Order: sequence, then C-alpha cells, then structure tokens
Amino acid sequence: MDVALWVWFAVIGAIIALLAIDLFAHRKAHVIGVREAALWSVFYIVIGVIFGGIVWSVWGAEFGQQYYAGYLIEKSLSVDNVFVWAIIFTFFGVPRQYQHRVLFLGVLGALVFRGIFIGAGAVLISQFGWVLYIFAAFLIYTAITMIVKRDDHIDVANSKVMRWFQRVTPMTDAYYGQKFVIRRAGVVYATPLLAVLVLVEVSDIIFAVDSIPAIFGVSQEAFIVFTANAFAILGLRALYFLLADLIHRFVYLKIGLAVVLLWVGAKLALIDVLHVPTAISLAVIALILATAIVASIVKTRGQGRHAPEVDQAPPFREATDDELASAEAVFGRKELTRS
Repeated sequence: MDVALWVWFAVIGAIIALLAIDLFAHRKAHVIGVREAALWSVFYIVIGVIFGGIVWSVWGAEFGQQYYAGYLIEKSLSVDNVFVWAIIFTFFGVPRQYQHRVLFLGVLGALVFRGIFIGAGAVLISQFGWVLYIFAAFLIYTAITMIVKRDDHIDVANSKVMRWFQRVTPMTDAYYGQKFVIRRAGVVYATPLLAVLVLVEVSDIIFAVDSIPAIFGVSQEAFIVFTANAFAILGLRALYFLLADLIHRFVYLKIGLAVVLLWVGAKLALIDVLHVPTAISLAVIALILATAIVASIVKTRGQGRHAPEVDQAPPFREATDDELASAEAVFGRKELTRS
C-alpha cells in the first residue's frame, strides 16, 4: 500500500480539526444528554464509514475491507472500555457536566499512545515477521481469559494505580469545577478529576494492548491500522454518554469480543498455511458482533437505564462556595468557578 506523506499529514490534520470542533462545541461544562450523544455518535460513525469508502475507492477493495474490519474490532472493543469508564466515573461520583473534559483529554492521550504502539508494531513486523505469531498467541490467551473472567469488573478502590496515585499525590476530596489541580494556602493539590484522568489513560493503554494486535491481525498496513483506530476512538466520548447507563444490557458482548479475538488470533497463527480472504474475515467479525449484541438486547429486554453499581465509593463532592473562594487555579484563570 503506497501512501504519500502528504496523505498522512492530511489525515492527521483532519483528526486534529475534529478534536478542535469537539472541544469548541463543549467548551462550557454541561450535562450531555442521550440525544446529543446519539447525534455525535452518528456524526463520528458517518465520518469513519466515509473514510473507509475513500480508502476503498483509492487503494482498492482489499484495503477498504481491511479498514472496515479493523474499525469494527476497535469500535466493539471500545464498548468494553466504556464499561470501565462508567465504573470509574461512578466510583468517583464525577458530576456529569465534568465528564466530557476528562474523556476529551483521555481520547487525546489514547491517540498519542496508540500512534506510538502502532508505529512500534509496524517496525517490529517489518523487521521480524515472527512477531505476528506472538500477537496470535497473545490474542488467543486474551480471548480465553476474557471468557473465564467475563463477570469480573475493575476494583477501583484497590487498584495499584489508585493506591500509587494516593500515595504520591496530595488530593482534595472535592471537585473544584473542571480543574485538575488547585492551589490552597500555597500548597498544590490534585482534585479527584486528575485521579480519574490518570485511571482513564491507564485503562486505555491496557485496552490498546489488546486492540492493536487484533487490528494487526486483519491488516499489517500501518496506515490502515492507525486510521481505523483513530476514527473509532474519536467517537468514544459520544459512545460513552450514549451507552454508559445501558452497559448492563450487553451481557453477551464480552463473549462475542472473545470469539472475535479467537478468530483473529487463529487466522493470524495460520497466516503462512491458510489464506482467509478479508471479505470473509470481515463478514465473520460482523456476524459475531451482531449476534452478541442482538442476543444481549433480547436477553435484557425491559431493563431501563441505570449507572453501574460500585462498592467502597469514597465521598467525593463538589467544593463549597467558601472552598472555591479560598483556592485558586494553578493554570489559566485564577478565580475558580463551577463551570
């Protein structure tokens, strides 16, 4: 696949422009409702599908199918990521109007980290072809683990990252608007929002360890892998606000994701002895995910929206007017407000 350097710059520029549009549209803290989240989700999905059409028309059906297969894998794994975010936000009691700021920075970090992982993976594959067998073994292992531990959930209170953060960083028990750090009586404190951001970034790095090998399983082209990741991730914030209160209904999704990883892992392990056409692989992935989603919806029909339940949630709260008046921001405007 021959991709000119200017095409890379154009795509990265388009991604930056989409991020800027999103930041401008949500520059003021507000609660993002289901309707707004649905509209943004449709917008990002349309963008991702259109880009796949461009890949198909410019570089051919094979690469277009590889893009759509990678996009499907990343988008479906994102739903599992959304569930982890929902638990983190519920544990910290993050006011809904502050959640977008965290997710925006989380997605920005995810794009950077995944770009690094994809670049490293592409270099390794080009230099050492046997790395694909390691990816295959890892995907199969991850799939089996996902099935065995499908009912396990993140324990925020006892996570190593949370304990480390509390040990090294003085933190308030209150939210000071959308600020991540504040200064009070000359001392700099992290707010709970910074702890949330750290956990969100770490969780995405962990998910990237699964998703990047999976996409390399359907395409070894760095351009395809990067763009499929990027356009799927761009809609992740909207997907969270759309699905966070419905995640309990996706009861079979984790099993479906595990089967997809098994399929990709097996396909990758047999890459030198059995060629599976990309069109067939794309159809299999779509069928598995559609079956898992439809079965989940049928199984949980009649259940309403509700946030996930968490244990040992600490009493984080919003700062009082007196606390806001006695503190100042470390960056930006010094006066603190709730917006």
